[in-house]
Amino acid sequence: MKRYGNLFEKIIDINNLVRAHNNARKRKTKNPEVQKVDNDVLGYCMQIREMLVRGTFTTSKYHIFNIVDRGKEREICDLPYFPDRIVHWAIMQVLEPIFCSHFIAQTYAAIPGKGTHKALQQLHEYMDDKEGTAYCLKLDVKKFFPHVNGEILKALLRKKIKCERTLWLLDDIVDSYDNGLPIGNYTSQYFGNYYLSYFDHWIKEVKGVKYYLRYMDDIIILHSSKEYLHELKREIDEYFANLKLTVKGNWQIFPTLVRGVDFVGYRSFEGYTLLRKPTKKRLKAATKRLLFKVQSGKPLTTSDRSVIGSYHGILKWCDSWRLSNKTINKVQGGAYAGTRNTGTKAACAGVRQGHGLRAQQYSTD
Repeated sequence: MKRYGNLFEKIIDINNLVRAHNNARKRKTKNPEVQKVDNDVLGYCMQIREMLVRGTFTTSKYHIFNIVDRGKEREICDLPYFPDRIVHWAIMQVLEPIFCSHFIAQTYAAIPGKGTHKALQQLHEYMDDKEGTAYCLKLDVKKFFPHVNGEILKALLRKKIKCERTLWLLDDIVDSYDNGLPIGNYTSQYFGNYYLSYFDHWIKEVKGVKYYLRYMDDIIILHSSKEYLHELKREIDEYFANLKLTVKGNWQIFPTLVRGVDFVGYRSFEGYTLLRKPTKKRLKAATKRLLFKVQSGKPLTTSDRSVIGSYHGILKWCDSWRLSNKTINKVQGGAYAGTRNTGTKAACAGVRQGHGLRAQQYSTD
């Protein structure tokens, strides 16, 4: 297995640091910290370079707060923009190609060119094999980010990286937080993905699983035999125990075509796709709020229009013509009522002629 050296000089290169600032500042230009660095980009990047060269850089103190995200309470860790966020970007601009070259094709989170829609498209391609995907094993990791083991992660990083000064920098970030990976760090999404990457290779290369998808810690495995999936689940438990992880208690094995596969925000069936019920519930609540505002004669704000655009972006990837017309289209007087979604496959690949007509039978309402 190839290990990479001579990475630290690339990280501290002044051009890499300036590019890190330019990437880290996106959508944060009104932040006073960002504006401060904007006033003297080269000067601040030279300060960061000096910290790294002298070995005096250490992760700043986290500002920790809790949020409720879709019914789940999450601990968010916020670091200062200077120097931490710039340093994280500088690191990942160098390490991202190394990590991505190690990831298998069937993992989709936090990878350039991947994402939820690519995962959804792959799932539907898998489901073309009705017999081979008759049953689904769906599972996720219990509190994944808080349970990533720092010592195991550092050992895994050494399988790919041999540059000692880069490892010093990565160790400092890993050791800066006592409860796994801090949600909020730019590096955490890559570390989390990498932490499970060897599991991916085990699933595909040792176990020979054909139909496998992972979106961070959400895992889908499809197979013709439910007995096989039950046995595989027991082996996955053993594998995860070595990573100090456990499968969440709501894991399921079920008939794919009857239940559909709930994954990356949608419920996928053979030939059509529905919006997840919790998302549909939030959509209806948003529509009610916006309709009340319009009917009261109040103008829609930029934020309101962003909500409308966001939901249209979500709905176009599923069979949702009726749902769209009953909800978000009403807010703008049916401005989008002429858009008839024809299903994930038609949207993604333009395949299966006539799919849209059949999908209308199942349009979410």
